[in-house]
Amino acid sequence: MKKHFQKLLICSILILFFSCKKEEQINPDFVIYYTKSEDKVELFWKNDKNETLKTLKNLKEFVESKKQTLKFAMNGGMFIQNNIPKGLFIENYQTLNPIDTLSGKGNFHLKPNGVFSITKSGNYEVLPTKYFKSNSETKFATQSGPMLIFNGKINSIFRKDSKNLNIRNGIGILKNGEAVFVMSKKKISFYDFAELFKNLGCENALYLDGFVSRAYFPEQNWIQEDGDFGVMIGVISNNK
Repeated sequence: MKKHFQKLLICSILILFFSCKKEEQINPDFVIYYTKSEDKVELFWKNDKNETLKTLKNLKEFVESKKQTLKFAMNGGMFIQNNIPKGLFIENYQTLNPIDTLSGKGNFHLKPNGVFSITKSGNYEVLPTKYFKSNSETKFATQSGPMLIFNGKINSIFRKDSKNLNIRNGIGILKNGEAVFVMSKKKISFYDFAELFKNLGCENALYLDGFVSRAYFPEQNWIQEDGDFGVMIGVISNNK
């Protein structure tokens, strides 16, 4: 009888554990994707015909034309007229748009802004623009701003009581070197968005864009395929 009770207790704990894990994976307020060691993350702007992809649907179709699967995607930075990336954009080691170190208005120029980059070996990095140096190992990079977190500290320009609320998306780097992509499903302040990345364990995090943000995450039944973007971020896998 005692052994039977112990088995029931263990089963109940396991059921509760896996139920909680499942609930943690789907956040009602945010779309969150943690990269895995086997993930292949790339930045996209145009297709093979030099046409701007613009939408997540077009990105999905472009990836599938390469016999690959799009596991996750979202817009990857601000852009200007004709969907040209705002600031630095590097794709497959080629600098297609130069870095922007000028001062100006708008979120992009809130200090410090920063760069998200991916190296040849697949390492991720988020750094303030003034610290970023591209080299022969830089395979992809996109510039945006402002930095949400730097060296574990929330950007001092943000205010807890800010009424500046908006849909937002960003990228953070965890202590283990993996990246986490986040898009808010509801309007949120810069401070609260930065605090989320800090609570997730990020040392550095970068804001990408605001109300235009979209994400594609079919594993969690979050499928947005529209948009009108410049750079997009995609997590892809080869079809077997």
